[in-house]
Parts: sequence; C-alpha cells; structure tokens
Amino acid sequence: MCFYPRVLRPSYRTYIIILLTLVMTAVSLPGRNRIDAATVDETIRIAIIKSALEVKVAGDGLLVTNEKGDVLTVSLPVTVKPSKDGLLVEGRPYRRLLFSAPSAVLVNNKPYRGLAELSVADKGILVVNQLPLEEYLVGLINCEISSAWPIDAVKAQAIIARTYAVNRKMARSALPYHLESSVMDQVYDGSLIEDSRSRRAVQDTAGQVLVYGGAVIQAFYHSSCGGRTEASENVWGASLPYLKGVECQYCLTSPTGTVWEYKLSLPEIEERLRAGGHKVAGLYDIKPGPLNSRGRLKQVILQATKGGGAISGDQFRKAVGYGVIKSTRFTVKNSNDEISFSGSGNGHGVGLCQWGAKQRALDGFASNEILSYYYPGTELKKLSEIR
Repeated sequence: MCFYPRVLRPSYRTYIIILLTLVMTAVSLPGRNRIDAATVDETIRIAIIKSALEVKVAGDGLLVTNEKGDVLTVSLPVTVKPSKDGLLVEGRPYRRLLFSAPSAVLVNNKPYRGLAELSVADKGILVVNQLPLEEYLVGLINCEISSAWPIDAVKAQAIIARTYAVNRKMARSALPYHLESSVMDQVYDGSLIEDSRSRRAVQDTAGQVLVYGGAVIQAFYHSSCGGRTEASENVWGASLPYLKGVECQYCLTSPTGTVWEYKLSLPEIEERLRAGGHKVAGLYDIKPGPLNSRGRLKQVILQATKGGGAISGDQFRKAVGYGVIKSTRFTVKNSNDEISFSGSGNGHGVGLCQWGAKQRALDGFASNEILSYYYPGTELKKLSEIR
C-alpha cells in the first residue's frame, strides 16, 4: 500500500487502521463495481477544503483517530475547529485527525471514499481526502464532463484524468497533497455523483495512462477550444512535443462556452487585478495586445495612471476570473467605462478539448484515437508497465 509519507509518521496502530479501512471500503463495493485489484494500491491525496474555520464530519461506522493512532470517542457529527495548538474537538486539542468509514466519510455533508485527514494549515483547517486513484476517478468524471456522453469520450476523460493525477503525484510527492479539487487541478466532489457509466469508463481503462518517451505526460485538458487547441508554450512558456496544438472544429457544436460575452466596469476590473497581485491604480482603459498564431491574445494592455502596461492574456484571465474571461480568444470594447469581453472557447485551450472529444466519439472514433489526435506522439500504457 503506497501511502503518502505524512501518513506513515504515526504509530503502526494508525497504519493498521488505515489499511483495514481501505480494505473495508473495497470490500463494501458490489462485485460488479469493483476496480481491478491490480490498480487499487495506487493512492492519491486531494485537498478538498483549505483554510476552513469549521469542519463537520460524520458517517456510518465512523472511526476517528488522533496523531498518535488513538481511537477517539466523540459525538456525531464531529465538529472540528482550528486553535493555536492545532485542532479542537469537544474542548480537546489535537495536531491531526483521521476519519474513515466502511462506505463513505461525510465532510460538511458531502460523501468521500477512503480517508479524510484534518490538520491546520495557513489560516484554518486543511482537509485531505486520501483514497485509491481509481475510486477518485469514478467520483471525478461527472464533475468534469457528463457520463451520459458517448462512452469513448468518457473513457478518454478517465485516461487523461488518471494521467494528470499520476503526473502531479510524482511532481508533488513531498507536499501535503497531490491535487486540489477545483479547476486549479481537476474538479472533484467526492462520491456524490458517481454512477455506473463513470465506473464502467474507469474500469474499462483501469491503470491506463498516456506516456511520451516512456514518461507519464502532463495531460492538460479544457472544456472547449473554440476551433484550435493551443500550444503549451503560448500559455505557460514551456514547450512540450505532444502539446503543440491541433485544428478542432468538433467543439463548435458545444451549446455552452463556444461563444460568450461578459461586461465589467473599469473599477471592478481594477479591483480584481489588484486582488490578483497586479499593482495598478487609476485604470482608465484596456486594449487588446497582439495575437499569437492560434488567434489568442498574447497580451492585454492596461492603461492606468499608475502600474499600467502589458500583461499576458493568461495572467489577465486568471486575475479577472476564469468564469468571466473563459478563454484568451477574446476581443475588448470600451463603452462609457464599461468593458465588454467577447470571445469563444472555454479554458486554457491546451491538450484535449472535452467538447471536441464528445463530437469525435459521436463520429465513431474510439477513445485511443481521440487521445492520439489531441496528444500526438503519445502512447497508452498500463502503470504496471512503466513502474
């Protein structure tokens, strides 16, 4: 069982409890829904809550242990609050708490498989969900796409989500968690919206990841590219041979995100920029900068009395809000100090286009063909083959 080092630090009693809990979780699944046992030993740690001022935990058969591995008797639901000494439960302080249950742990009324680990970080409580990688993927599918899509599109999503998670786990092995549960990594909401089709897609692709040159790739993906996917160097400055961008008219059938428009006042934009760390004051206009070869804005020109100048389109999008500026394929128009943003696509545009993958699956392409199109030069491998 490949547990994260921070979990190994407590006494062997905690280790045994964790091991038994994961076994109980696997056994509790109906036989037809079990994931291939060869892949269950790969675990993943997801930050599901950060800097919380209070967390409530419950669950049938809930087992609670402290940092020493002692089993605690507490009233349910358990209310945990941060304190200067760590965590506070029913007036007693703890440095770290582990919660497990045979089926699912309820964290703020949301069900999560595996373990919930609570500790203090930054300005509040950090909650990390540790569970088998394949179970994480089952919960993730309907957060990222719809499992009702053609099954080959769902399988493609399962493979790239697994690939992304494994790559991030390797890169962040020394950190308290491997991924966040938001658009900063992959959207994940526990086991709340699992279903049979998401489980089938994960099961049918169990252990499969994309590799390039024998290494697990950085499998970036997005909702809709708006016609052409983006080269990685145009977004993050790093050139990757399998992320050069491809033509994609398939996502133009998307009912959402293909064409969008949003309006914001200049003072509101300035406030968002300042909150994002950009030292700008007296913002009086915004101009589009040059476009790259994919038709996306390389830069946005901020005209201000102080701190104006050019920032990258991606930095501008991040500061103003991904939900406002859905992609860097947009135009800017100023009307009476109100800026209109009009664009197409949804997301950074790098890697697989989810709505494009859906249409390609509808056109009869298999999941491996979809993946080879968006990540040229890559191969599908089992984790067991590369480790």
